[in-house]
Amino acid sequence: MICLHPSRPRSHRTRASQSFLVLLTLFIAIPFAPAQAASSAKPVTLDRVIAVVNDRAILESDLLQEMRASVLEPNTAENRDETPQTALQRLISRTLIRQQIRDEDAQTATPTQQEISDRLTALRRQLPICVREDCSTDKGWNAFLVRHELTEQEVNNYLRNRLGILRFIEMRFRQGIQISPDEIQAYYHDTLVPQYQSGQAVPPIDQVSSRIQEILLQQKVSAMFSGWLDNLRKQGDVEVLDPSLEAAAAPSQEGAGTP
Repeated sequence: MICLHPSRPRSHRTRASQSFLVLLTLFIAIPFAPAQAASSAKPVTLDRVIAVVNDRAILESDLLQEMRASVLEPNTAENRDETPQTALQRLISRTLIRQQIRDEDAQTATPTQQEISDRLTALRRQLPICVREDCSTDKGWNAFLVRHELTEQEVNNYLRNRLGILRFIEMRFRQGIQISPDEIQAYYHDTLVPQYQSGQAVPPIDQVSSRIQEILLQQKVSAMFSGWLDNLRKQGDVEVLDPSLEAAAAPSQEGAGTP
């Protein structure tokens, strides 16, 4: 049984004061002009808080990094319009889940470095966009990172977070869910193969079946998982501070598929 932690009520005045103090701290400006011309110098914003999830701040830099890392999503169509709202929605969901992992079983959900390395190798060889951009070679992989403004550390963090959350979800929701060979075959022919351009080598099904199983598992689990996540949002304290991102406050329907 999963224990949900009730929110800690805060008055509007307290919440506003805390948000103001956080924003005031992060909107630190560095003038480019000399001291005598400080009155005309334009401040440079280092970073800013765009949302708070149970007292954990989500920064604008987190959002920008999330949008860049979306290219690594295994079940994301490349023509999907990535917006700040959808990226923030994923960040809010992931933050709530990781807080729950920390409270329940952080050690069990932590992947090993070998698991991360194995997943990175599979991603470089099998992700459709990586196949097109020749990520299996060091030269192609380095070019891919530069082209999509990613670093090795950011990719490793993405895989560590994703594997940890997937493991937690499997422990909590996977029991009783089975993926049949027919379902894997259907996904391979109807969804995966069309992602490769004409003339490109499509990996044989036996090489990608485990990845397809993971994707299908996520889809089946999401129906159960979304209700649990909705409860986390209701019991928690989620505040979006940027009005342009308010739409992201609604519960994510992507469930475990994008953490």
